[in-house]
Amino acid sequence: MAGRRQAPAVPAAVTAGAEPLDPSAIGRRQRRGRSPNPGRLSPNPRRRTFWALALPATTALVLLTVVPLLFMVALSFRPDLRGALLAPFSPTLEHYQQVADTFNYWRLLGISALMAAIVAVVATAAAFPVAYFLAFRAGRRAGLLLILLLVPFWTSYLLRVMAWKLMLGTEGVINSALLGTGLVDEALLYNRNAVVITLIYVWIPFAALPILAALGRIDIRLHDAAADLYASPWQQLRRVTLPLAVPGLAAAFLMVFIPTVGEYVTPILVGGTGGAMYGNIVQDFFVRAANWPLGSAMAVIMLVLTLVLVTVGLRVVQPRRLLGV
Repeated sequence: MAGRRQAPAVPAAVTAGAEPLDPSAIGRRQRRGRSPNPGRLSPNPRRRTFWALALPATTALVLLTVVPLLFMVALSFRPDLRGALLAPFSPTLEHYQQVADTFNYWRLLGISALMAAIVAVVATAAAFPVAYFLAFRAGRRAGLLLILLLVPFWTSYLLRVMAWKLMLGTEGVINSALLGTGLVDEALLYNRNAVVITLIYVWIPFAALPILAALGRIDIRLHDAAADLYASPWQQLRRVTLPLAVPGLAAAFLMVFIPTVGEYVTPILVGGTGGAMYGNIVQDFFVRAANWPLGSAMAVIMLVLTLVLVTVGLRVVQPRRLLGV
């Protein structure tokens, strides 16, 4: 056919003594020349490094978190503590029924969830300017300022809470100033307001970390492009920075909300009887009443409801969509 190049002819002398090709023989030759398992002969060093780093952490997570949670769930179905702790028992739902029939438990759980939501929202909102400054304005001083932000964690948690107990006390600086200006008409200590204020202070540095990580992934050229399109600084913040920082804000909110629901140390120190939370009731059943099955049932209910709220929040926020995954 015109316009098509023909293959060059093979000399007859070459093909005269050649044997016909056998596909099975070719396959055997390829298999003989191939390594039986290249992965075993040359293991991936990255995989070995991954398992060397992940195995200790995974073991500690299972032993210190998963196993105690499973033990608590099993303990919640135990009728009582008579006999050995690990002795066989007949499972019962008596404790769950008791919690379901007691309205005060649910009321206190709702109050604790509301307080945790307030603390999480305020702490996240207060941490955002700190993270924004470290990400876009601190420059070379960002590392030093981040260390200064984490300096309070070098001291004991109890010491920091006790410091707020002194400041919110009757003769404390904050309480005296607010009473003198007439903004409050009662002491701030030993009520739920003191618990909320103290927990906000405690969680602000924690909330700043995931927000800082999210802001650090933003390409600074996006701000330059927005400025070239005559966007004001406020418009850049509202239409560029905030949408890209939503995954970090959601992570900060959840990181504060989840542990605050079951908080019991801070309410004891600064809340008193007027600032008790759901975690204090659980602690009383474990420590004072020695009713571990009922306390375990209350803890399991709190854990399940918290996971439900977190799941609903993740469905609404959809961090995978926000991250573009």
